[in-house]
Amino acid sequence: MALSVKLEVFEGPLDLLLHLIEKNKIDIYDIPITVITEQYLDYIKQMETEDMNIMSEFLVMAATLLDIKCRMLLPKEVNEEGEEEDPRAELVQKLLEYKMYKYMAFELRDKQVDAAKSWYKKPMLPKEVQDYQYPIDYAELIGDMTLAKLHEIFKSVIRRQEDKIDPIRSKFGTIEKDEINLEEKQNYIEEYVKNHKRFSFRKLLERQGSKMEVIVTFLAVLEMMKQGIIEIEQEDTFSDIMITSSIAA
Repeated sequence: MALSVKLEVFEGPLDLLLHLIEKNKIDIYDIPITVITEQYLDYIKQMETEDMNIMSEFLVMAATLLDIKCRMLLPKEVNEEGEEEDPRAELVQKLLEYKMYKYMAFELRDKQVDAAKSWYKKPMLPKEVQDYQYPIDYAELIGDMTLAKLHEIFKSVIRRQEDKIDPIRSKFGTIEKDEINLEEKQNYIEEYVKNHKRFSFRKLLERQGSKMEVIVTFLAVLEMMKQGIIEIEQEDTFSDIMITSSIAA
């Protein structure tokens, strides 16, 4: 009794090659051409098909495998960059592309199966119902409302807002920023220099009323030093700084 063998049906030669690679757990980037070619040819011998178009595709791939096998037995070719060319490179690229498209097809098929489980129903409302608009009776909507009543409602809302004001914080004074002009402060120091001729920098700062005035006074003194209007003297490291006028009286 003859042994009957049932072959798997493959969509093409690349599908068969990918099956053999996965079946033998082979690295797709390092295909043992001899092993794969022998298994591929064994499958070709067992194929029974009357469609020559399908058979020719598998035979072309068989010839390609044999060509690669022969080229691998010859000395390796070198490209323009001086690198050795792998005869399997083109086949590997085709297999990777086919594998990508194959798994994309699986994803699309799964989405199609999921979509088949969803059912949609078109709207069944008559066109007259869809186009219907509720009539608005403005007289009923307004009722006995008048402008005087609307004004009373507005005032009551304002009163509620006023009642929300914090009775303590609302009495706090408004904090305003003191604007101190550098030019005006410089004019003030120039007048001070004319009247005192020589004076202590510390005393000048003590006459200022706020931290901001102290800072602006310091900046004005630096600017006047730069312009040569005043001179600064200090006998020791921690002694008082003395300011004198550089302009002759």
